[in-house]
This record gives sequence, structure tokens and C-alpha cells, in this order.
Amino acid sequence: MEYRKFENLDLTTSVFGIGCMRLPLQKQPDGSVKTNLIDEPEAIRMIRYGIDHGVTYIDTAWPYHGKESERVVALALREGYRERVALVTKLPCWLATKYEDFDFYLNAQLKKLETDHLDFYLLHDLSRDVWKKVKALGVLDFLDKARKSGRITHAAFSFHDDLTLFKEIVDSYDWDMCQIQLNILDEDYQAGLEGLRYAASRNLGVVIMEPLRGGLLAGPPPPDIQAVWDRAEEKCSQVEWCFRWLADHPEIKVILSGVSTMEQLQDNLRIFDSTRPNMLSPSDYQLIREVQNLYHQKIKVGCTGCNYCMPCPSGVAIPGIFRIYNQVTMTCNPDVLKSGYEYYQTTHQDPGQCVACGQCEAACPQSIPIIQKLIEAGKVLDNL
Repeated sequence: MEYRKFENLDLTTSVFGIGCMRLPLQKQPDGSVKTNLIDEPEAIRMIRYGIDHGVTYIDTAWPYHGKESERVVALALREGYRERVALVTKLPCWLATKYEDFDFYLNAQLKKLETDHLDFYLLHDLSRDVWKKVKALGVLDFLDKARKSGRITHAAFSFHDDLTLFKEIVDSYDWDMCQIQLNILDEDYQAGLEGLRYAASRNLGVVIMEPLRGGLLAGPPPPDIQAVWDRAEEKCSQVEWCFRWLADHPEIKVILSGVSTMEQLQDNLRIFDSTRPNMLSPSDYQLIREVQNLYHQKIKVGCTGCNYCMPCPSGVAIPGIFRIYNQVTMTCNPDVLKSGYEYYQTTHQDPGQCVACGQCEAACPQSIPIIQKLIEAGKVLDNL
């Protein structure tokens, strides 16, 4: 396992951090899974296996898995595992309406996580409106007091908005870390590579989320993209190329990966056993640039599957629909997606159920015009 140091904190962690937003789910008799119902024994086994094999960074949040992720993480960290990791969770800023709410959520999370302190506590999902609101409510004063009380060791934030706002937030407080979305398809999106370098120039360690764009880059690539990867001198999967590209940047301290199976976890452990900064060659970067260009021509919706738009009041499986819509052009065999879409149709979760209420668009950290994109997706997927 590769480890990196947060120079501003004198803290070293594994470069691979387990993100607990996509833990394994309970399977039904027909092989399907129930959204948010965690397979607790398997999740505990996986988290402990990761720690036993070198992972020292565990990331969760209040809303993950229908507010159950933190509780399951606590179970996994019993029997001495808590002392072996940096434990991270996040303040659900969008739920706060008054200053007292900050203490309420932090204390509730400490109780759920069965700990007296958090190694990192993040203001979750900062966008322009949320940042304006929590700052007016006194969240920075709250962070000072929470650090002083020992309930949190390091204060940080996660971010989904434009670069200008990112720089403003970085410069507004004595942060210990920031978390941004970054992958081979999003180097100029939101904070992007420029934001990564800006934070580093302010002596901030950076943690990466959505390294595989919500799993979009985890599956087999289409033939034209696979042909590019096949030209590389060293043969490896697209997943490994994505992680290597991120790990090549020394400013990045942790790369979060939301693992849903033991096989995914073991593959991640293997990959991060050999990563290091500045490991890619100019020819590697040329191949990656070709892949980026090809993918950008194929993407229909920039959805990362974060699920902040859910639940939909009309029952539409928004992230699932967009995942299939993108995969139609971004995977090698669109025909295999038909059964997945038929499931959404038979369970009345398809785009035709949308009543254009707009609740999803207000919640989307990517600012996707969800209503219009659902219409577009329905027209394509109805003809699979």
C-alpha cells in the first residue's frame, strides 16, 4: 500500500481510502438488491479486510445508504479497528437551519460512529447557496469550537460547484483538507486540476472523490477506447489507468473508492500497492488524452450517481436511468442494458413517471438539467 503525508498536518494515510457510499447491498431471492439495505456482515468483512491490508482512511457521511452507512461503519470499527484509521464523516449542511443544528448533527454522528472524535469533519457538498447559508449561520465559529472541544481533529470541506467559488472557500478559513471530484473525464470540471493545484499552493492536502465517475469508468470500455489502451506498453485495466492518472499527482493525498464487492476491494488494494507520484510517462499521457477525447464525445449526462437527487417524489430512478443512458454509448454492448431498463419500466421508475417538480434539480451538485435529460433518456431507452 502506498502512503502519503499531509504535510500541513504531519499526518500520513493510505492513498487508497474506502468510501462507504456504495457498500454491498442485501440480495433478494431473484438476485436483485434493495437500495440502501446494506449487507452488514459483508460490509464489515470488507472494511476490516481493507484495514488489515493497509487502508488507514475510512470515509462516510450522514445521508449515505439512507443514513445507515455511519452505523455500519461503527460496527466495522469495533474490536480495535477504530484506532487504526483516520475516520471521516461530514456535516449535512443542507439540513441546517440554525447554529444549534451544527452541534446536533456532530453529536449525533459521534454517537452513531461510536467514537469521541472524528479525525476529519467535512462541511458536506458545498455549493454557492449552501456555503452562503452555513457561513451566515456561523459554521466557521462552530468548527473552531468543535476543534477546541476535541470532537474533531481536522476541519475540511467537500465541494461541488465552480472554480471561482472553490478558491473563495479555500481562502476563507484555516482548513486542514478539502475533498473534490476528479477523474480522467473531469479534469476541467468544478474545481478540477486547477483547483487541485490552487489548494496545494495554499498548503492544503486534497482528497479525491468520484475517481471512476460514479462507476461509469469501471466497466469494460467500448472497442475504440479499448484499442487505445491496448497500445500501452504495460497492459492494465481501465480502472487501473484511472487510478494511476490520479495517483500520478503528488498534490493528491487520498483517493476514495466506493467498493461494493470483495473483488473490487482486492483489485483496488493490488493497484494501490504499486502507485506513486510522477509514475506515468509522456506516452502514457498521450494515450490518456486520446481516451478522454473519445469519452467526451460519448457522454450524454454528467451524472456521477451520488444519489443526492433521491428519493424522487414520483419514484423515478434518476441515477439508474442516467447510468443506463450513458452506458448505451459508452459500453461495448448496449443490448445487455435492455433488461435493466425494463426493470425500471415494470416497477414504474422510468422517465415517464417524471412530473417535472424540480426537486431533483435543486439537489443536484452537478447542476444537471435533470428534467430535460430524463426526456432525452426516455426517447432513447424506450427503443432499446
